[in-house]
Amino acid sequence: MHTIEKGLPVYNAEQRNQSAQQRPSLNIRPLVFPLLVSVVLGFSLYPRFPLAADGGNHTAQVPFILSDIVAQCNALDVSPGPPPDFDSRNVSDRYELGTPIVLIRNATIWTGGNGGSEIVAGDILLDRGLIQQIGPQLDDPEDALFIDAQGAWVTPGIVDVHSHHGVMSSPLLSGANDIDSPNGITQPWLRSLDGLNTHDAYNLSIAGGVTTSLILPGSNNAIGGQAFTIKMRATSERSSTSMLVAPPYGLDGSDIDYSIPPLWRHMKHACGQHSTSYGGVRMDTVWAYRSLYDKARQMKEKQDEYCAKVLNGTAIDELGPFPNDLQYEAAVDTLRGKVKVVQAHCYEAVDFDAFVRLTNEFKFPVAVFHHAFEAYLVPELLKKAYNHTPAIATFGSFARFKREGYRHSTYAPRVLHDAGFDVIMKASSDTPAAVVARWLLHEAQQAYYYGLPENAAIASVTTAAAKVLGLDYRLGYVKEGYDADLVIWDSHPLALGATPLQVFIDGIPQLTNPVSALKESFQQAAITPNFDDEAQAAVSYEGLPPLDPKEVVTTVVFRNASSIWQRDSNGAQLVYEAPGTDYEGVLVFNGTIVCAGSGDDCPPNNYPGYYIQDLQRGSIMPALTSVGTALGLQEIPLLEITTSDGPVKDPLWDSMPSILSDGIVAAYDGLIFGTRDALLAYRAGVTSSVTAPITPASGDILNVGFLEGISTHLSLGAKHKLEKGAVIKRNAALHVGILHRSTGVSVSTQIATLRNLLFNHDSSLRGQMFQAVYNGTLTLAVDAKNADIIASLLALKAEVEAQSNVPMKMTIVGGAEAHLLAQELASANVGVIIAPVRSFPFYWEGRRALAGPPLTKDNVLTTLIKNNVTVGIAHQGVKEVVTVAGWAAQNMRWDAAWASIDAPDVIDTATALNIASANVESLLGVGRDADTVDLVATTGGDLLSFEGKVVAVISQDRGVVDIF
Repeated sequence: MHTIEKGLPVYNAEQRNQSAQQRPSLNIRPLVFPLLVSVVLGFSLYPRFPLAADGGNHTAQVPFILSDIVAQCNALDVSPGPPPDFDSRNVSDRYELGTPIVLIRNATIWTGGNGGSEIVAGDILLDRGLIQQIGPQLDDPEDALFIDAQGAWVTPGIVDVHSHHGVMSSPLLSGANDIDSPNGITQPWLRSLDGLNTHDAYNLSIAGGVTTSLILPGSNNAIGGQAFTIKMRATSERSSTSMLVAPPYGLDGSDIDYSIPPLWRHMKHACGQHSTSYGGVRMDTVWAYRSLYDKARQMKEKQDEYCAKVLNGTAIDELGPFPNDLQYEAAVDTLRGKVKVVQAHCYEAVDFDAFVRLTNEFKFPVAVFHHAFEAYLVPELLKKAYNHTPAIATFGSFARFKREGYRHSTYAPRVLHDAGFDVIMKASSDTPAAVVARWLLHEAQQAYYYGLPENAAIASVTTAAAKVLGLDYRLGYVKEGYDADLVIWDSHPLALGATPLQVFIDGIPQLTNPVSALKESFQQAAITPNFDDEAQAAVSYEGLPPLDPKEVVTTVVFRNASSIWQRDSNGAQLVYEAPGTDYEGVLVFNGTIVCAGSGDDCPPNNYPGYYIQDLQRGSIMPALTSVGTALGLQEIPLLEITTSDGPVKDPLWDSMPSILSDGIVAAYDGLIFGTRDALLAYRAGVTSSVTAPITPASGDILNVGFLEGISTHLSLGAKHKLEKGAVIKRNAALHVGILHRSTGVSVSTQIATLRNLLFNHDSSLRGQMFQAVYNGTLTLAVDAKNADIIASLLALKAEVEAQSNVPMKMTIVGGAEAHLLAQELASANVGVIIAPVRSFPFYWEGRRALAGPPLTKDNVLTTLIKNNVTVGIAHQGVKEVVTVAGWAAQNMRWDAAWASIDAPDVIDTATALNIASANVESLLGVGRDADTVDLVATTGGDLLSFEGKVVAVISQDRGVVDIF
């Protein structure tokens, strides 16, 4: 036996030899239909033709296998499913010779059974790519790898139903971008497999527990093509095809055995704004669907007529070959119900209505609607889809980046579940603005926080996801005979920050020396807040419930507060902790905490008309500060310029208006208050934002502006800029970007331009700002990711200081590779605002980012903190796509908490609060007095916990309390 230490599975045992044959690269069966069919049906196997020119009776038989045609005709409408003998298999078709036997002991197993409520304690035996046994105290096989899970949770591997792995690379490179074809609006004949690159960041998704993904074409076509399901592990063959799981028979042109059911096919559809990229409108998209499916229907009718004649005894030589068209055969299969996942990428009710009508007109089922932001508003409409109710694959909080997503709600998964839908949480790896597949489980965690039941939340990325792929006969459950795709978690899978201790795909361990450890205090799902009223309001207000405070008061008694945190010049401090569960009170008057303690210590009778709020052992903490978004400058980022301040023209490559040739743009001048992203962030405890002018100036996400402008610090809860406390600091920092660009402007040109602006300033407004940076009175915030660029910036800073003889205030924003210069940054007194806080190699210049647990012990954040670099965090968005990332600000509390959970020895509660508030502000030149900082009251738990619910914001500056 080979023992694995607690929390650190290491697999160094010799792999035992296996007697089984290696798996085939494709599960394609030879044609074995018996010749008896010709006798039973009275048909000849061979058409007869005259042999002699004289017209005699001599005939010759030419090979024309009628049995094949009969078998194909009989199979036309056979529903897909697993092979008949699948349940009796004892070795996986994906088995790799030499895979060791693995015995997992003492696990807490979420099996997926009983609707996701079955949890058993015991052992799991993996062998030959399958789960061979589950039970208590299993016998020890000879030479097995032994893992003592010590009670850790084990779930099926995560199934990602919406992935673009391999067809759109990470890091993003144009030479590996095969996601969308420009050659037509409907192209069902295209196949994502034909563009599936094996050199992608699959290992990062595996590190998040993802074991299976459906690889989809993109969304710029109404029908982008066929999708294929893959296992994420690298194979010994190293080919794209060898990654497939249960591909359709005949994929490589091999003969098909029509005596067994076919396997499911998958097709990508997209409706709405995406699919109008060809210059049309929604009406054009729907006509493209109808036109395509009408051709498919005609082909289907020809095939049915042909087969009816064959089965009625018409001679085969009179009929000719079976009618088919390779371009439309997948669309015909859709009409025959053989495409399990008609992946319909749709957002709004108008799109659902059109697609539901389409399914009924052409009589084909849709398995799942993707994105589906308004699905929760029209459940009865969706139930009218042909044949069965589709599942819904959606996000936790990603929304409002375009008009189609404006009405999405964090309560949508719960509402849909309550309406009887299978809910699936999804990623969207086609853009760094969306949800990275590695953090797919976090979508399920958010859905759970906002009300999706525990069993449904875990099922949303396992069993329910496998079901819509038509693979729930082998995936999505911890069950004997199923594929050995498992994740051992360091905490409950719905606990924030849950990290794999080990991931198995086909029984093969995927993590080498993982660094996660069991998190003892996170082994149960959190008792989340009650959001019944909010969920009901989301529906009754058609996705746009009021976000203003329920009440605004001046005097509040907060009862049953467990702790109070406030900010001083050193950051967040714990100033009060309740000694027990007896009555405790916190009295707030005119936005100021007057006292805290028992009812006797805080008599409210001296303050008539006070409001009472029971915090239920909750907490009061300093509010958080967003950075890296365009909060306060736009409402709907993509394509809706009338809802935005608009992009900044950049003098480095844009033609600037002569009247502004030496000016500089300030975010203050374009502020927009009352946007939904801002108000939702405010209600989540993120009450202010340091916002720079919007870039890029073009649609190219690689072209963030060089000279971005002056940021401003604003309150996210204000109604307009003239309201008291609305603008906290008019001019915060001067922002520039030094990046590798697609415009042809080199990094060296950008550095040279920045050097010139710093050393050769004039009396213009722009010159005055760079003079202030030179003199050390204004912070220069530089958007940079690459370590070499950061090194050049540190050298430039040293040049300036050598001449000016004063410290230059410089902050790096982004900093994906900043850990490589941690000591140099500390020596230069340059801080870093890390964006995103959980690093991912979106672009080449960030390819050396530290992945963090379970792949590396440290990440960028912890490495910098250990080296005494002042750090802040931006939300889980990316600066290049700042224009679409405002949605993420409301999740800043989870970003800060997750950072602490991953590294509690480095990031305690105070540090977690500081990196999301005080540090962000100081790094961007915002100095605040302690008595102007907002405080946030939560019930059930504190601001950084899944138990906490924000119920009030205490505005010390305005002297009021906003009650939600």
